[in-house]
Amino acid sequence: MWRDLKPIGRNPDSGGYRRFAWTETDAECRTWFEEQARARGLAYEVDRNGNQWAWLGDPAAGDAVVTGSHLDSVPDGGAFDGPLGVVSSFAALDELRSRNVQFSKPLAIVNFGDEEGARFGLACVGSRLAAGELTVEQAHRLRDADGVSLPEAMEAAGFDPDAIGADPERLARIGAFVELHVEQGRVLDLSGDRVGIASAIWPHGRWRFDFRGEANHAGTTRLVDRRDPMLSYAETVLAARREAQLAGAVATFGKISVEPNGVNAIPSLVRGWLDSRAADQVTLDTVVTGIERAAREYADVHGIELDVVRESFTPVVEFDHALRDELARILGTDTDLKVPVLGTGAGHDAGILSGTIPTAMLFVRNPTGVSHSPAEYAAEDDCVAGVLALADVLEGLARR
Repeated sequence: MWRDLKPIGRNPDSGGYRRFAWTETDAECRTWFEEQARARGLAYEVDRNGNQWAWLGDPAAGDAVVTGSHLDSVPDGGAFDGPLGVVSSFAALDELRSRNVQFSKPLAIVNFGDEEGARFGLACVGSRLAAGELTVEQAHRLRDADGVSLPEAMEAAGFDPDAIGADPERLARIGAFVELHVEQGRVLDLSGDRVGIASAIWPHGRWRFDFRGEANHAGTTRLVDRRDPMLSYAETVLAARREAQLAGAVATFGKISVEPNGVNAIPSLVRGWLDSRAADQVTLDTVVTGIERAAREYADVHGIELDVVRESFTPVVEFDHALRDELARILGTDTDLKVPVLGTGAGHDAGILSGTIPTAMLFVRNPTGVSHSPAEYAAEDDCVAGVLALADVLEGLARR
């Protein structure tokens, strides 16, 4: 499975992946998922929001145990973020079948669409729509960098954009959702453990900072006469680092857009996107408020107009305690696997769904701690340990 999936969407120059929602590459990933489902005799379907499902047993029976993740990527992302969870889900099912496990509940594997938000700027679109956290109107307003709207992209890919929306009937059939994911940090590497259980997802959000100045000639305009928004932006980037460091949080300006974007032109507009995350809401609010305050001070000094818009936000997610404890019991009692419990600053579909259904997560060790990069990595024996842990969990949950 890994060999077949690995070439899809890979950029030969960077070695990273460009699997963006509703593109030809996305279609190839979807075909791969469907082929894996049908090869195992699973009932395959695509829901109203474009999420793919592979069912073992009757979905209508309810109280289903679901696992899976996503197949899309950030720009030039790594091979493991998302796909490891999907591949491991199919591999775990193969393992359970080799054990001749008989389930008392339906089992499903899911590929959620547009988890990374690389194309339209909003993460977890597929799961947000299903959970009703993203309205149809909001989704229809999403556009990519080329001005293509989400409905236009979906229609071009052969899907009906008018059918999207909350899917409470489907979610009501799910008793538990367990997502396996490569760890996006080094907690497991430092502790020496192969697999861990998630406790919570830090609150996090995305803010757009629009610095508006005055375009002018880079060679003839005196420094004192300039209204250069790049200066305010640069100072704000440094302020973000200081505020995050003081609070023990993280803050990143990882995307920027400049107009007119000429080497010999002073910009008229610098638009930067801030991603910030913290262990609790109060800390996150403190960090973002501090960054915005500093940005406005710098803007005033340079004669720059500033608009700040919060584009997305996810509050702290405490995974279902009973389900989390059940995973710990299964893995700690029924196997000899040591499974620490750890928090994460990364968002996931499991976090979006946690407000509607019981969710939990398993992490697989990442020795580099690197993610959203071609250097993202998990060793094969750790991936196998993750598959076996997921199989044990699914067996324990679906046979109860």
